[in-house]
Amino acid sequence: MTRTLVTGSAGRLGRSLVTTLAQAGHEVIGVDVSAGTPDEAAATLPADLTDLGEAYDVMARFRPDVVVHLAAIATPFSRTDGLTFRTNTQLAFNVCQAASSLGVGRVVVASSPTVIGYGAPSGWTPSYLPIDEEHPTKPWNSYSLSKLVAEQTMVSFARTSETKFAAVRPCFVVAPEEWAGAPTQSGHTIADRLDRPELAGVSLFNYIDARDASDMISVLIERLPGLPNGEVFFAGAADALARRPLAELLPEVMPTTETARTTESIASPLTGTAPAFTSAKAERMLGWIAKRSWRTELEIG
Repeated sequence: MTRTLVTGSAGRLGRSLVTTLAQAGHEVIGVDVSAGTPDEAAATLPADLTDLGEAYDVMARFRPDVVVHLAAIATPFSRTDGLTFRTNTQLAFNVCQAASSLGVGRVVVASSPTVIGYGAPSGWTPSYLPIDEEHPTKPWNSYSLSKLVAEQTMVSFARTSETKFAAVRPCFVVAPEEWAGAPTQSGHTIADRLDRPELAGVSLFNYIDARDASDMISVLIERLPGLPNGEVFFAGAADALARRPLAELLPEVMPTTETARTTESIASPLTGTAPAFTSAKAERMLGWIAKRSWRTELEIG
């Protein structure tokens, strides 16, 4: 049985991941400063992983085979800038340092699509659409910068460690209860984001069901030993969180998606239900593709 330690196990994604991994046969250890880790976890421990000593203690106590690092201040501007940057970067370093030093075989670090730079007050234009892992990163706030630093921290350890590392950029995570009307991480409901395109437009209408993101991480854990060390993957739904094609919507809600060309917009490839972020790399290297859509989940909710 694979012993997998999940940091941030009581969070929006962490709860689904604990359940998914337990159902897949993992012995899951949940680590979170907050209550709420699902009962499927074999053990839980409240620990402040911004303290390097506590990070080492956690790894030494449980000796996991795998660590999935989700713990973070999870949304931009929810805390002060300095605290957000300090917390998220220290967490990433401490987890990578303790895991690699104590011989953990596989580590997955959660990043964010915000590293791309959308929503910048001075304006932002994607280099191309759909956006993949090769797209330039342009973080503009403490949260997005902290996530890019977390990625680079992971890559740095991957260069010198025998531990296999990877990072995942999950799109806007929707927990199961949010399909039934519970507030999302932004405070709005999913119905609000569909009815008012300007709400979801700032993040290019990206989203992913927490269970799909958990499935992706579960597959990544299994495939990680055979992958190049330090890979980064987007994880998003196969469609956009929008009722109209993004080829129409993006030029309306984000005029800067229009290029200097007069004949077409760089958003023009996004016809039908196509999303702005592509998970083609995860499909190609992991054989994973998201199964759930707002079109089906909202009806269920």
